[in-house]
Amino acid sequence: MPALSTVLWVGAGVLFGLVLWKTGIGMLRSLTTPLPPPAPAGEMRKVNVRYRCGVCGLEIKMMLAPDEDPPPPRHCLEDMDIVAPRYD
Repeated sequence: MPALSTVLWVGAGVLFGLVLWKTGIGMLRSLTTPLPPPAPAGEMRKVNVRYRCGVCGLEIKMMLAPDEDPPPPRHCLEDMDIVAPRYD
């Protein structure tokens, strides 16, 4: 009859193997799921765009916009300049 410690070690190893197997299968399945469809027109989308006013130097960060390529806002009666990449 095997010792109790041997049985515990084998049980822990089998349990660890099952957890590792389930985690690996879950990660592989997450790579194969399709991307969600784009949001309907009119809904706000997450963006990360920074603008700077060329006249006074004011900087703003736009985080939500109705489309993924928002037009630059106006400040000091002129369009602001993009100072960061559109997509991070």
